[in-house]
Amino acid sequence: MGLEFRTIRSADWERVRQIYREGLATGQASFETEPPTWDRWDADHLQDCRIAAIDHDVIVGWGALTRFSGRAVYRGVAEASVYVAARWRGRGVGTAILGELIADSERQGYWTLLAKIFPENEASLALSESHGFRRVGTLERIGRHGGRWRDVVLLERRVPRVTAE
Repeated sequence: MGLEFRTIRSADWERVRQIYREGLATGQASFETEPPTWDRWDADHLQDCRIAAIDHDVIVGWGALTRFSGRAVYRGVAEASVYVAARWRGRGVGTAILGELIADSERQGYWTLLAKIFPENEASLALSESHGFRRVGTLERIGRHGGRWRDVVLLERRVPRVTAE
């Protein structure tokens, strides 16, 4: 597998949306039940750090950051999301995307990445923890999904130079 990475463009939206929909179909990826429009997705995600993973000219997964807060003090804090096409899961694509997303975020000056993951999504928890995210706590019954209250595990990854200061 020789993945290439590039910035997600509006022309990629149908494929990115398809992969997003496959993730949502698991019931373990997000409180969302349907992917948004391109305009909403584009507005919600930071312009930097939005990565398409490509194998033989086909997008097989993506990663992107959303702003944690509009307050200036949090300008270096963002939430990371990674989605992998169903037939590509378990093949190291998520690991490659998250690694690239972390490297890109550090180049862009982000010092903390957050992840909010359903506790039942063991694969995503393991992926995040393998990249240096640590569990901060659990947001209990934080939202309703599929007609029931769901918890979310909050994880953070600090840039090593920040934790050493």
